[in-house]
Amino acid sequence: MSSYPVHTIESAPAQSKPVLQQLHQTFGFIPNIAATMAASPVLINGFIGLFERVHASSLTEPQIQTVLLTNAVTNASEWPVAFHTALALKEGVHRADVDAIRSGGLPGDAGLAALSMLARTLIEMRGRLTVSDRRLFLEAGFSAEQILEVIAVVAASTITNYAGSVTQPALEPTFAEFAWHAPAV
Repeated sequence: MSSYPVHTIESAPAQSKPVLQQLHQTFGFIPNIAATMAASPVLINGFIGLFERVHASSLTEPQIQTVLLTNAVTNASEWPVAFHTALALKEGVHRADVDAIRSGGLPGDAGLAALSMLARTLIEMRGRLTVSDRRLFLEAGFSAEQILEVIAVVAASTITNYAGSVTQPALEPTFAEFAWHAPAV
């Protein structure tokens, strides 16, 4: 059970309210994870700035959702896994590819597999990519600049993954079918 409040626009600190309003406009509701992050205006405002830039990158939405889902699984953060499962499916990522990522594997789609592998490697190796890691990503049709964009996606999702692991927000009923539990450590 979380000891962090799930803020509404009315209950949030004044400096967090604009972000919650923006998220409500974007999704039609305020995701519980953002509602708990709103307790810290520093956190929620830093997150939204990066979030906006990530979604304006050269990566497509299915590609971004693949990276976000991979990051959530790699960081074993349950709320974001459910949320990004729903969004990946909505954005057209094939169910088999989503299921592969959720089970710690790679998507069957070569481009999504390259993105997923790069994201997982960045997290597991703390950003230390080998020449081979870079080459495999580039050979999949991506650019060197897109490696840097994937770093931005990893940074944005690290905020929600860590916040989710700390605040443990309840999963909205809308995402219940996509619930995921981290393997025991």
